[in-house]
Amino acid sequence: MRWISVYSCSSIYPKKNCEVSISHTLRDGLGLVHDSTPDIVILDNNLPDGLGWPAAKNILDVVPDAHLFLISANKPSSKPELNGNLNCQVIEKPISISQIDNFLK
Repeated sequence: MRWISVYSCSSIYPKKNCEVSISHTLRDGLGLVHDSTPDIVILDNNLPDGLGWPAAKNILDVVPDAHLFLISANKPSSKPELNGNLNCQVIEKPISISQIDNFLK
């Protein structure tokens, strides 16, 4: 399973036998998505170079079968319009290990 994480807390993913690519900025994360075919993308909303959630549609256009998890400590009032995509889920921080286990099922 290949993950792209635009989120800095990812130390347990390799322990779950996942190949992980990590970015700390939206720009670098979008580059990773375009350069690979992730199964899962964890996208924080509040990133150093902008808001991540508005990029969700672009990510799903590039990798439509990826599972996209939108995370934030400060939940925005609405999630991006994704045309009913069922592979997108909003998760509030902090994320628990059991939630990550559920992602991998």
